[in-house]
Amino acid sequence: MLPIRKTLLSAILTLICFSFIACPISIGLAQTSEPVHFETQVRAILKAHCFHCHGEQEHREAGLDLRLVHLMKKGGESGSAINPGSSKDSLLMQRVDSGEMPPGGKTIPESQKEVLRRWLDSGALTKREEPQTPSVEDWTEEERTYWLYQPVANPIVPPIAAGDESLASSPIDAFVLEKIRQKQIPIAPIADRLTLIRRLSLDLLGIPPTHEECQSFVEDPNIDAYERLVDRLLADPRYGEHWGRHWLDVAGYADSDGYSEHDTQRPWAWQYRDYVISSFNSDLPYDQFVIEQLAGDELVMQPWENLASEQQRILSATGFLRTAPDGTEHQGVDQEVAKNDVIADTIKIVSSSFLGLTVGCAQCHDHRYDPISQRDYYRMRALLEPGLDWKSWRGKSARLVNLWDAQQRQRAADVDKELSELEAKRLMELDAIVNDIFEKEVAKLPQEQHEAAKLARSTAADKRSQEQQTLLRDFPSLNVDRGSAILYDGARINEFNKKYETLSAEIKSKRPADLFLASFSEVPNQIPTTFLFYRGDFHQPKDPIQPGGLSILGEHDKIAQDDPSVPTSGRRLQFAKMLTTGVHPLLTRSITNRTWMHHFGRGIASNPGDLGMLGERPTHPELLDWLSRELVQAGWSRKRLSREILLTETYRRSSARPAGGLDSDPQNIWLGRTNVRRLHAESVRDAMLAASGMLTLNMFGPSSKVSPDEVGQFIIGKATRDGNGILIAKHEEIAEVYRRSVYVEVRRSMPLGVIEPFDPATISPNCDRRSQSTVATQSLMLMNNSSVVRISEHFASRVAREVGQAPADQVVRAWQLAYGSSPAEAQRNQLTSWLEQQRAALAQPSPDQASAPNGGALEPAKANQQALALLCQALLSSNAFLYID
Repeated sequence: MLPIRKTLLSAILTLICFSFIACPISIGLAQTSEPVHFETQVRAILKAHCFHCHGEQEHREAGLDLRLVHLMKKGGESGSAINPGSSKDSLLMQRVDSGEMPPGGKTIPESQKEVLRRWLDSGALTKREEPQTPSVEDWTEEERTYWLYQPVANPIVPPIAAGDESLASSPIDAFVLEKIRQKQIPIAPIADRLTLIRRLSLDLLGIPPTHEECQSFVEDPNIDAYERLVDRLLADPRYGEHWGRHWLDVAGYADSDGYSEHDTQRPWAWQYRDYVISSFNSDLPYDQFVIEQLAGDELVMQPWENLASEQQRILSATGFLRTAPDGTEHQGVDQEVAKNDVIADTIKIVSSSFLGLTVGCAQCHDHRYDPISQRDYYRMRALLEPGLDWKSWRGKSARLVNLWDAQQRQRAADVDKELSELEAKRLMELDAIVNDIFEKEVAKLPQEQHEAAKLARSTAADKRSQEQQTLLRDFPSLNVDRGSAILYDGARINEFNKKYETLSAEIKSKRPADLFLASFSEVPNQIPTTFLFYRGDFHQPKDPIQPGGLSILGEHDKIAQDDPSVPTSGRRLQFAKMLTTGVHPLLTRSITNRTWMHHFGRGIASNPGDLGMLGERPTHPELLDWLSRELVQAGWSRKRLSREILLTETYRRSSARPAGGLDSDPQNIWLGRTNVRRLHAESVRDAMLAASGMLTLNMFGPSSKVSPDEVGQFIIGKATRDGNGILIAKHEEIAEVYRRSVYVEVRRSMPLGVIEPFDPATISPNCDRRSQSTVATQSLMLMNNSSVVRISEHFASRVAREVGQAPADQVVRAWQLAYGSSPAEAQRNQLTSWLEQQRAALAQPSPDQASAPNGGALEPAKANQQALALLCQALLSSNAFLYID
């Protein structure tokens, strides 16, 4: 690799980079003089901080129950907890202000303390008459009427005001425009075609369009050019790779176990990854996608042998339930804890991905903020426990499904038989050699001991007389056997083994390659009892729990304990069908919100994995419900949902901020313009490879290996042990190294170095929404990472190969390959001048390299190549390349 002068790279970065400034938004609570009521403002505070000790458990601390106002007045061992009309005289407020409550060093925020004071001072008001005693899962009206738990509405599309017809071409635009007009937000114009094709390509495929594709679209005179572009990109196989990666985040996909430092590899996890990619490309209806992932094993009858391709596809879907970090079988790990952690993490993955809720927060007690009871949590555990029975745990190998067909099985059986026959023959011949060696050793003894020696050796060890034992001890060379024969006649044994090793290898080569599927499954007719664990401790089981859904939705008793129509419990299949029947409020809103987020950078509700009371409420709730209904009515087609979004005026707007004055919507919550977004971590690498011409488009199959190189960076490559026994990988110029990032191993302990600084998914256990940072390490990586340097050199080689050595031609072609357009005249001239200067500088001796050959000066051809590589690296490192406008 040629040396790089970073000062020059820095200069060129300054020349062509564009700056984007993120404007923070401050959110405050509006002050109000309206009265404070227990149900609307106070109960949530006490539930979050106090109910665990003073309400939910059978034994309440100090005999005090804070779940109802009249129970607070009644009080506990210390008397009444509140004095309506006076916060100062209320024991509750005194204990809170002194820091005694809640215990354990926890504190209630001052803003919440002020709410408690206002409530007490105003008379401890309630909105309605309270029941005499609180009951489990007796949710309040405020909890029952929270937007997420309401049926999906069928909202009326807002009318378009006169004069706004050009701003709205679809119902989606109408909903967005209504909010924009209410908030008096300026509206950006429609983006130019070059911006749109780049936005669409990176949004749908994760790689930029070629210059030729851009030129063709920009010059297309047809009125439906944009619509046809959307359809073409949705049909591109690269779509499934990019959008499949979005779902793999949510599923917590990884090619290794995580959990402990062992981080054991999962050699067959890629089967689930390929299922997801294929499902997106084929536009598998989302309801079927849900059912297959939750219960694919209950759709394919056991035993699983000679499976058809469709059966294999369905079973591979259940890899969704095998993605959680798994420390079972890891040394030094408490196996009982590890097993229960797998179940807990799987519940988190299922609930956050399909329900958009953090059900896992109810493992030890009722959810502190959402109407999710501890019983709800264990009902969901009961759905999974027949397949994750921690008392009768099945190891990872026991869950593998052999995908050999009948012919492959027969071929393997024939090979095994042939190997068995070869081994029998080998042992017979080896025994003959051992006997020959023994006879030679006997011949060395006095003649009178020959027969005794032979008899001693042929006698079983536990039957030998004292004289025989003494004879064999005095003459140890008589103890020759299969294992020690090589010590007597090494050349003969080595030659013997090399005959047989060659024959064995020839026979084994006929054996079909292993092909397994890591599926989820239950043991037929074996259903364990699920118990509610006191405070989440599996050592303290309490009540047995039946499977079910969320009680707030009335789903707690909708699932049979054992479905007689299938040999397994059928619980997950019932649950999946319950979620996909009609327009389920959680399932449909969750996937619709995620789809919107990936197109706009922000969901209609900004926390896709936590749509509950801690998350922000949706900015456009009517639009969210309209889209949710559209998804179901369109046959659960995710491509059709995306298409409807992409064809809107809202999506096609430019990112231009209002000229002059303050921006009234700095975070673009109301969508008056398009959000500028950075590429996902994987797309950063993929886009670089595409520009350089090195991207390998081979789909599916085992993941490309990730290993540490000699300096500890994680690169793509297979590792071998060095002289110290340390696994080290070296770069190889093979197609495997340049596959799309979705096909590169996701090692929880070995994040790929070239994408790690750009915020890849944090899978612990899954990732609902990626963070997006702007830090110095990103620029440093782009300047110094060996993979980036190598890609830049390939990029330069491509440019030189396509247009020759003229600097101006190289500048234009490099710009086209990076950005899909040609540079303006001023940019072309400036960069051409720089490239010529850089060529000359690299061909001259350098004072700081006086000891190097020719003083560090490069041959003209190498100087030209290195200068061009620097230019290419600068283009790849620019904001114009790294961001979607």
